[in-house]
Amino acid sequence: MPELPEVEAVARALRPLVRGQRIRCLHVFHAIACKPQSPADVARLVEGRRVAEVFRRGKYLFLRLDRGLVEMHFRFDGQLIWFSGAKELLAKATAEADSIHVDLALEFGTGAMGFADQRHFGRLHAWETEAACEPLHRLGVDAFDRAFTAVLLHERASASKRPLKEFLLDQSRIAGIGNIYSSEALWHARLNPWQPANSLGRRESARLHKAIVYVLRRALECCQDPPPDFRDPKWWFQGLEAILRAYQREGLPCRRCRRPIQRVEQGGRSTYFCRHCQK
Repeated sequence: MPELPEVEAVARALRPLVRGQRIRCLHVFHAIACKPQSPADVARLVEGRRVAEVFRRGKYLFLRLDRGLVEMHFRFDGQLIWFSGAKELLAKATAEADSIHVDLALEFGTGAMGFADQRHFGRLHAWETEAACEPLHRLGVDAFDRAFTAVLLHERASASKRPLKEFLLDQSRIAGIGNIYSSEALWHARLNPWQPANSLGRRESARLHKAIVYVLRRALECCQDPPPDFRDPKWWFQGLEAILRAYQREGLPCRRCRRPIQRVEQGGRSTYFCRHCQK
């Protein structure tokens, strides 16, 4: 699932392609991608509007328009694909078995941005104003924001009785951390995923804050080397496996103590950790 580093890399790569461009047309291939909104509602809000800025908040990607807002959430497998124009889009994004899967596409004068998720979990919505965008205002402090400090983390953790791993996944507390980087940050901070968040001392909170920032920034470096290539429909992020210390390393030796990394289910998600190091 794309988390903060992946979506930030996408935002940085997309910005020069669409900023300042006017949306000529919305192309709809699978209307499920904009539910519960209808294609007609999305078209009414985006067609003819100019992209003023591309920005990210948590795991969401936004296009700020000269009037209104486009909101995208990639869920598990969502991605963007760039076409040279409407002609290439309509020729390649068809219903044929060997075609490129695209759910929705925004056509610009310089090309077309396809939004795709073959599992149909990802969503693209449009809003009349930023104030009307409910998902944007449900998000907590962004983990890359200057406001996200060790003090703030300690304050928010102190107000939660949830296990640390589940606390970190709560986007209304801290936005941008998902299953991958919560496991990684807890490994780096040597903290038990089941430890109640409100039991963290100030030193532990500072250690966790440092681990979160380090893990996310290191992942962003990987996501930008190489940067997303939207023109390749098979593009995906490379090299992340090399920096992972816990996630998807079940049975492999911990890089600190050499004991095996374990995987257990926690809150319906897989948690990877070292039972020896993360007591």
